Amino acid sequence: MKKIIIKLIGSYINLLSYFSGYYAANKALHIFSKPRKGELKPWHKEFLKSAKQEFLKYEGLNIATYHWQGNKATILLVHGWESNSARWKNKVKDFIAEDFNVIALDAPAHGASGSELFNALLYSEFINVVAKKYNPEVIIGHSVGGMASVFFQQKYQLKSLKKLVLLGAPSEFENILKNYIKLLGYNKKVEKNLNKVILKKFGAEPSDFSTSKFSRDIDAEALIIHDVKDMIIPFSDAKRINKNFKNSTLISTKGFGHSLKDTSVTKNILEFLDK
Repeated sequence: MKKIIIKLIGSYINLLSYFSGYYAANKALHIFSKPRKGELKPWHKEFLKSAKQEFLKYEGLNIATYHWQGNKATILLVHGWESNSARWKNKVKDFIAEDFNVIALDAPAHGASGSELFNALLYSEFINVVAKKYNPEVIIGHSVGGMASVFFQQKYQLKSLKKLVLLGAPSEFENILKNYIKLLGYNKKVEKNLNKVILKKFGAEPSDFSTSKFSRDIDAEALIIHDVKDMIIPFSDAKRINKNFKNSTLISTKGFGHSLKDTSVTKNILEFLDK
């Protein structure tokens, strides 16, 4: 059923492109930017009640934040696509046990945060608002949350940030977009106009939005953890980021998938933070 729906959407956008390629591409970008999951479930809310909850603002949009108070360094947790802050449940417990001061935020259009649409640039602005309030020494980002964290630090150069942890983070936005185009079966007209729409909307080509390129401008020490069998973001992305990030260490895992929800990953992070 899911494959049929995807095929129907792709066919509909391709049909629109024969009337207006630019209009069709706008529709395609809207679909791409609208998460289908990531809302808070009752069991998520139950865990998040253990934190002090506060809403911050960016251009009228709510940013849901969660704070577990501790006396050691402040860690900011940045989740990925179609997720929310509750995904950090097990890691938060371990960080609290070590007396870290832990902050998490929900991404745009995820969890309890505002916005109908998501993109990594908007996410980076959400991160900036939270970072200005809490001045974290550590940011841990999963998947596109890792990409948004790099975008944030490259732009704002937060002075308090000493360490950055990237878990299953993508390197090139251009590749993510190409995979989306392939998945939906968009024709060349849609693809060409998608590039135009993105250039007009964000002021840069899809190829300009690169975690590995932006990493060159970051002085913080980085730990990159990526599973060699990650079916969402290929391991080659981690190697590319590691190559360009001047002060980084790459740890490969096998069998943890894209989520990297394993106690050994938490152990690696804690060892990195204690260095």
